Amino acid sequence: QVQLVESGGGLVQAGGSLRLSCAASGTIFSSYSMGWHRQAPGKQRELVAGISSGGNTNYADSVKGRFTISRDNAKKTVSLQMNNLKPEDTAVYYCRMTGVMSTYWGQGTQVTVSS
Repeated sequence: QVQLVESGGGLVQAGGSLRLSCAASGTIFSSYSMGWHRQAPGKQRELVAGISSGGNTNYADSVKGRFTISRDNAKKTVSLQMNNLKPEDTAVYYCRMTGVMSTYWGQGTQVTVSS
């Protein structure tokens, strides 16, 4: 059974930093692409950053230069370093794992940025 568990969310002031982590279990982690998505109240879930099984990354325009996604295949984790946070980054952040046949989601972690 595949499981994704996020951690690292919280409350931070604008300009601050947070690091989100997602630990995977129950599958061969290295063969999956990974991503972080977020959903703010009243808005659709959106892709924040993605990283392929080969390590290629992509980012939403709104976070380029501020957020960095990385993965550790040995530890089966994917992380999102978030710097210079803005109030508009406030959302529930979800970890996503995508393979050939399936997509899995974590339960989400709340990030709140105060102005």
